[in-house]
Order: sequence, then C-alpha cells, then structure tokens
Amino acid sequence: MDPATPLLWALRDASNLTGTKFGCGQGDCGSCVVDIDGEALKSCMVTLAEAEGRFVTTIERLSIDRSHPLQQAFVAAGAVQCGFCTPGMIMAASVLLKKNPNPSDADIDAALTNICRCGVYPRLRDAVQRAARVMRGESRISATPPPGITPEDAAAAVPALRGKKD
Repeated sequence: MDPATPLLWALRDASNLTGTKFGCGQGDCGSCVVDIDGEALKSCMVTLAEAEGRFVTTIERLSIDRSHPLQQAFVAAGAVQCGFCTPGMIMAASVLLKKNPNPSDADIDAALTNICRCGVYPRLRDAVQRAARVMRGESRISATPPPGITPEDAAAAVPALRGKKD
C-alpha cells in the first residue's frame, strides 16, 4: 500500500481487522482509536509510513474471545449500545488503564474523548472503573459475552490472530 495511506484503511482493507471503525476520517470522533506503542492514537490520522516499525494493537488483538476486563465491564455496565464507537473507546480505555490503574472520573473523561451518539458517557465511566477494579484484583465481573461469532470463528476469520497468544 502507499505509505501515505491512513493506518485505518490498512487495518480494515488489507488486514481484515474491521473492529477499528471509520467514523469521521478527521480525527474528531475516536471510532478508529488503536494502541500504537502504548499511546491511544486515531488510526485515520496515522499514515502507514508513520506506523512503520511500531507495535499496533487493535480491538481484535486486545482479546479475540471478548474476555478482557474492559470488554466484560462494558457489557456489565450497559455501555454498549449500537456498538459503533465501542472498539475505539475500549482501546482508549486500555491505554489509560495501562498508564493509570486507578483513574478518577476526570482522568477517564480526559483520556476518552470519543464521541458516542448513544450517550453512554456515565456508563462508560462505570465500565472503566469496573475494569480497573478487576485488573487490580479487587473485583470480578460476571457478565455474559455479547452474542456474536465465537472466538474460534473470529480466529479463523483473521489469519494473523490464529493460534497466537500474548
């Protein structure tokens, strides 16, 4: 692909990692947030040339079986509505919790600037706080995974993830 191609399109079109969503294409909405070397970046604003040699984590790699505490907490807190903005929010929250395992609501608001048309913001804060408690070993989440394809089907659909573990 052309080095000037936005990383978003390389992920979605060339790698079939469609969990990263196209929203505005201008870096405003946050639907395309991925973790690049420990930073929450909008993949529509990062070119392939800029991503070269860097480690990119998408929602698919965070947890292909939806078992990551953030994914479970989003379900438990009812912070998933239409789901379009969810991957970007979860990726931004993932970076936040790596840097700050005990964030305040103000920390969450500052780190997650994603736009959600469904307005899940209060539940978003709750989900991040729940996941933080789980990740610190203070709590557990009992939520059923959302309906969808099985982890095995997900791994089969994305060859880059097949059989790989962190």
